[in-house]
Amino acid sequence: MSELAESRPACQLGRNVVHKIATAAWILALVLIFTANAPASASGVASLPWSAAPSTAIVSESRTFRSGDATLAGTLYLPRDAQAVAAVVVTHSASKPLSDAALYRHLTEMLPPLGIAVLTYDRRGSGRSGGSLKDSDYAMLADDAIAAVRMLKADPRIDPKRVGIWGLSQGGWLSLLAAARSSDARFVVSISAPVVTPDVQMMFRSENSMRINGYSDAEIDQMRAMRQTVDDYMRGTADRAAAQALVDAAKEKPWFDLLYMGETVGDRATSRWRKEIEYDPLPTLDRVKVPALVLFGANDPVVPVATSVARIEARRHPNLTVRVIAGADHHMATSMSPEAQMDPAQSKHAQPEAPEYFATLASWLTGEAIVEAHD
Repeated sequence: MSELAESRPACQLGRNVVHKIATAAWILALVLIFTANAPASASGVASLPWSAAPSTAIVSESRTFRSGDATLAGTLYLPRDAQAVAAVVVTHSASKPLSDAALYRHLTEMLPPLGIAVLTYDRRGSGRSGGSLKDSDYAMLADDAIAAVRMLKADPRIDPKRVGIWGLSQGGWLSLLAAARSSDARFVVSISAPVVTPDVQMMFRSENSMRINGYSDAEIDQMRAMRQTVDDYMRGTADRAAAQALVDAAKEKPWFDLLYMGETVGDRATSRWRKEIEYDPLPTLDRVKVPALVLFGANDPVVPVATSVARIEARRHPNLTVRVIAGADHHMATSMSPEAQMDPAQSKHAQPEAPEYFATLASWLTGEAIVEAHD
């Protein structure tokens, strides 16, 4: 990575235009924050007696597409009467597989007025989509996103030269992997995607979850020894029976449910977790040749941000723009307590709030000529 603190040139935009873009993005961010709980209106039709018609009416369409042996289903949001607009395909975080998750709403509301259509779809094996998640791997999920990009590029209302992928957490991994596997995507936005292997990330998350919930250092040490032995077995350097004994000793503890672990250590020959921990996202970055925006939250307890940024900086990635967003957590939110962030019942409603996130996203998309600037 050459420079962490400097974005790429804004495609010959003048200083005044860039200033206007940044200002507009901050205003948009504040509007989104204060209206985050308002119901979305896909039709754009005024619903109150004193309401005026919006300048950009957003319409939605159900879409299906094939990827391998599966038919996947989603929703396309775009400006009414769209002509040659850019588009973004949304890849899923591990815990938010459905197309209508609150996490993705800001994209469907923010990007169409900027001239960017948004496709959200149900992950394979979820919602209206066919296929099986159990039988998939990261490459297959990335190929699903590539299939979605190709479907959009065939739509006459979409500019095929301005179709990209946005993903958060595991979806951030998938967006980068898709760009590394195919030249179809024009750009990539990766949010809160750890640049470490999944076992390292889950150890980091588990330690922080236990700290946040008030568990002792001794209990954290017990958890760490258990997770490490299970992971060592999956890598072929530890005994399965030893790993199972440590799981058996921990599964009755009140903190075990914080770890996203099963009570049975599966056979490494068929374990999905073994396949996952073999994936190191760093080499993938070397193969990404399109512009990529990589964002992290400074207050993220789920991802080892400092380690991830250091690993990126240690190698040269001229196509990457990397930012750490002040005050933001894993979901680019700023108002959730650490306890709420670690509570699945509360975090499922999380959505971005950090003004710097909205400003950075809008200005980067404009600088890369995904948004067409108007002086």
